[in-house]
Amino acid sequence: MISSYWQKARQSRDHRFDGLFYVAVKSTGIYCRPICPAPTALEKNVVYYEFAHNAAQDGFRPCIRCRPDSAPGSAAWQGTKTTALRAKQLIDQHNEHDCEKLAERLGVSSRYLRRLFKQHFGLSVTQYRIFNQCHFAKKLIQETNLPLTEIAFSAGFKSTRRFNDAFLKQLNIAPSTLRKTTNVKRSTLELILPFRPPYNWLTLRSFIEKRLIKPVEWVSENSYGRTFSNVLYKGSFTAEFIKDKHHFKVKIDIDNTQYLQSVINNIRRVLDLDADVNLIETHLSKNINEAFPLCIGLRLPGIWSDFEAGIRAVLGQQVSVAAAHNLVTKLVAELGENDLKHAYFPSAEQVAQSNFDFFKMPQARKNALHNLALFCTNNPGNSDLDLWLDLKGIGPWTVNYAKLRGQSQPDVLLEGDLGIKKAQAAANSFNSEKCTPFRSYLTFQLWQQLS
Repeated sequence: MISSYWQKARQSRDHRFDGLFYVAVKSTGIYCRPICPAPTALEKNVVYYEFAHNAAQDGFRPCIRCRPDSAPGSAAWQGTKTTALRAKQLIDQHNEHDCEKLAERLGVSSRYLRRLFKQHFGLSVTQYRIFNQCHFAKKLIQETNLPLTEIAFSAGFKSTRRFNDAFLKQLNIAPSTLRKTTNVKRSTLELILPFRPPYNWLTLRSFIEKRLIKPVEWVSENSYGRTFSNVLYKGSFTAEFIKDKHHFKVKIDIDNTQYLQSVINNIRRVLDLDADVNLIETHLSKNINEAFPLCIGLRLPGIWSDFEAGIRAVLGQQVSVAAAHNLVTKLVAELGENDLKHAYFPSAEQVAQSNFDFFKMPQARKNALHNLALFCTNNPGNSDLDLWLDLKGIGPWTVNYAKLRGQSQPDVLLEGDLGIKKAQAAANSFNSEKCTPFRSYLTFQLWQQLS
């Protein structure tokens, strides 16, 4: 049944299936995305693969024209929920590469994780990590003017020799040969980040615009951008929406390209580029009992970090969107770092050291800001936001808001939110529990009913 769907999608070059499977052509030895503009191969010459690495494993090399390395990714909730899929996602996001640390993070033994990974994906964790690094390097070779040595380290390789050997083995072409076929004449780092349509840019832009924190963020008719920083790197990006080509053209400035993949992955999350909205909206439509009309192509507008989302949530407690916006803008103006071009959202350390004399608000609210900032300072890298509930002044709404926008978790319903209560009261009755695992999208759908 799946192969028949894939066959139809390939023949129609349906962008809704981009990144969900790959097409290998036996007569050419090349594998492609289903939207490849090359002449459609005869079905008898085609082999379908769910994952690009399986096609590479069978000896096919990636198409230079449609570039499988540029396909949209798959979100964590897509497909069967297994430890192996979660491990794959962490590797894809450049969040963890070491098998022992990966297993510890997932709460399983490394031996069990290796067995699961081999069972589900047909190769070892290490083999997949190397394939993933080579695919990312290929994207940089074809889209940027970064030197090959810098690309090697950006992709996570420890030496250029190891990079060259792995690249040739995985993709059946040498990095230097691929660079010769690519005419890159850009002075800035510019990448293409695709998505599966539909993508409701107007709704996303409107939501962001009402909460825009200048000069950390900026927005235009067709673009959104912002700065980012931590102790390891800093920079900025601007993402331009290209509707007819189903992608964003993203310009990135970063002072340490070793962290480029992490930045790109976070841009994908902030813009929710990997969501399969057709699947999500079909599921919601089936379970809301026609309670209200769905907004088509709705995405989750992310915030760059869970810390920033938490601070915004604390400042947004029991006040209007406009009032919360003013408070966050004031915080950035007082505590944020500035350079000649931009401002940066203050770090946890900067917030923790402030007494917030510039705010006219109850001391309890200031204490909540301090408690959150101090916790994040003392626990860098913590992703379990439920631990915030032990902090005085931090409640479930704040934690869930940070999960929703700072981590882009797909199944968060802000039940205590006043807007959600109003939207639910105005809609026909339905059971929100049945909308799992996409209640974050339900939250934003309900907010849209108030617009």
